[in-house]
Amino acid sequence: MSSLFTPFLLGGLALPNRIVMAPLTRSRAKNDAADALTALYYTQRATAGLIVSEGTPISREGQGYLFNPGIFTADQVTGWRSVTDSVHSVDGRMFAQLWHVGRVSHTSLQPDGRAPVSASDRVANGALAFARDAAGEPAFVAASQPRALSTEDVRRIVEDFAQAAQNAIDAGFDGVEIHGANGYLHEQFLNPHVNDRTDRYTGLTIAGRIAFTLEVVDAVASRIGPSRVGIRISPYGRLFDMPAYDETEATYLALASELASRRIAYLHVMDQSGFDTGAMTVDSLPPQRPFWKKLRKAFSSGAIILAGGMTRERAEALIDEGTIDLAAFGQAFIGNPDLVRRLRDGLPLATPDKSTFYGGDAKGYTDYPPYGER
Repeated sequence: MSSLFTPFLLGGLALPNRIVMAPLTRSRAKNDAADALTALYYTQRATAGLIVSEGTPISREGQGYLFNPGIFTADQVTGWRSVTDSVHSVDGRMFAQLWHVGRVSHTSLQPDGRAPVSASDRVANGALAFARDAAGEPAFVAASQPRALSTEDVRRIVEDFAQAAQNAIDAGFDGVEIHGANGYLHEQFLNPHVNDRTDRYTGLTIAGRIAFTLEVVDAVASRIGPSRVGIRISPYGRLFDMPAYDETEATYLALASELASRRIAYLHVMDQSGFDTGAMTVDSLPPQRPFWKKLRKAFSSGAIILAGGMTRERAEALIDEGTIDLAAFGQAFIGNPDLVRRLRDGLPLATPDKSTFYGGDAKGYTDYPPYGER
């Protein structure tokens, strides 16, 4: 049997295969809470070994997109419970991705119209939030000027993550993934060209850069147990104005080593080399594969998931050589709810309609048929 379709034990969770449905922002939750349509969407895709939910904001402050189902109110917990109950009813497994976008937000999304928060007050040049325009209509708008978090504010956000993790378990999720990738709040601390702090979270040292992320991991693991915790990272990422820096490898290897000592379930690596940001090309990124092998060695206690440009062939090669344990597929799951079957049986993949990725209704969300059906 192909390695991609063999069982895997993730922490204490038995997976029937090594295919992960990657988190995908779809902006379909009209009241910022998961509903029946959300439940249908995820249940259709529950043959994945593991589903990681779309990013679910841990607070109103952490929100960067309209119509994203959060995890910080009682109604949101109830909404997600309807999703996890449905996914579990067909023998699926699901983690919640806990999300704080930091500076990649807009005042129209923030409590009382306040400025978004970040490690510093540096604007994310070119970054867009899905918020409300000057006419009050949903639209992609330029991210607002952020304010730098105080040391006390940082500690408050650590607790917000811990409470969101507990809310996720109360909502029936099997675990949580901390969103530490793609230019959002954690990366804003990890990148020394964004983090100009001088307190214990300073960007001047590797220890200072990784301190916030480690505090969040510790708080979440203390609340729900380390075997239920994963984290997503994007080393060498450039999304949302993340400048390159010389100590990228050293920073992420130090973080991986610290995470290994905490014995969390997994490290989810996002390969951005196929992304088109307008500010980089694939050629501008360093070769990733040698680094992944170093990351594998540093994070020796848990599983490694890789996402980004994934194919069956690429996934099998990386699993077989021991570089990764699980392979995450993103956009392929949008148009192919039966992706596991299609990959296993060599069936053609449907191409998703990009115009329906964000916002809307069932069209382009729950109306993609399994192979052979219309």
